[in-house]
Amino acid sequence: MNAEIQNALLIHNPNAGNGGSGRRTMLDEARRIFASSGIQTDLAETTKAGDATEIAQRAHTEGRHLVIACGGDGTLNEVVNGLAGQQNGHRVPLALLPGGTANILAKELNLPWDIPSAAEKLVRGEIKEIALGMATPLKEPAKKKYFLSVAGAGPDGMIVYSIDLDLKARVGILAYWWQGAYEAFRYKFQHFRITSAGKELDASLVVVGRTKNYGGPFKITTDADLYEDKFELMALTTQSGFRYLSYLPTLWMGKLRGAEGVHFWKADSIVCDQLGENPVYAQVDGEALARLPVEFKIVPRALKLVVPPSGKNLPSSAATKS
Repeated sequence: MNAEIQNALLIHNPNAGNGGSGRRTMLDEARRIFASSGIQTDLAETTKAGDATEIAQRAHTEGRHLVIACGGDGTLNEVVNGLAGQQNGHRVPLALLPGGTANILAKELNLPWDIPSAAEKLVRGEIKEIALGMATPLKEPAKKKYFLSVAGAGPDGMIVYSIDLDLKARVGILAYWWQGAYEAFRYKFQHFRITSAGKELDASLVVVGRTKNYGGPFKITTDADLYEDKFELMALTTQSGFRYLSYLPTLWMGKLRGAEGVHFWKADSIVCDQLGENPVYAQVDGEALARLPVEFKIVPRALKLVVPPSGKNLPSSAATKS
């Protein structure tokens, strides 16, 4: 890592995943690892939703050289919005220590689930400059949010919108599976209009991918690339809940591409507009956003990200200067 990085702020969500005293012990070890590389790390813990954004916003004014996020995808999304949403805030690099239920970015970067092991990789890493996605509810633009990994609209938005947060706190990612099974029989799978890359498509689901990983064991947008200024998009046109369930083994076997009613393409922007009266919801990084219409677009060079050594074969055009 850049030798000029000497102080860091570690933002920890103790409620993400299975935290508690065991994770704090691992964080203390991670802080010792950073200190051995000349990076002194202060710990700031969140107590409620939105805290991670507010803490990250202070990083620039406090003169921090690095922000480290420890939590799940929701915590990471809050930190990203605190950094990228501030003027010059994106100049403070971001590193991740996995600590939640899904940890999509950790999978993307091949970071170990063990926090001290992840810290060992990060101190030997490098800083890359990447694009972020921006999701803007067109009727409520003040609710716009950056996202790092994946967004979408349709049944996944309804799952996130409807999930029991107490159940999620108790059983983690299994809460999404439970809600997904319920929605398969309740949700109407209504079409909405997608406009992107000069084409229009009526679909019941769209996945807006910046990462190959989607959630749990699944990879959907497998041609997505964090270091490219584009999304990979996947849309389903079926309106049958049973057809959705039939796609699961196809997805598990990695054969979703080419399946009937499945569309993949790349673009740097997409607008999803409601067609019927029933609301269709969007989500970003596994967090509820708003109902359609929503625009998703690429924001180039929006974030500096610490990449472990295995990322050194990534495109050199994405690297930042020391």
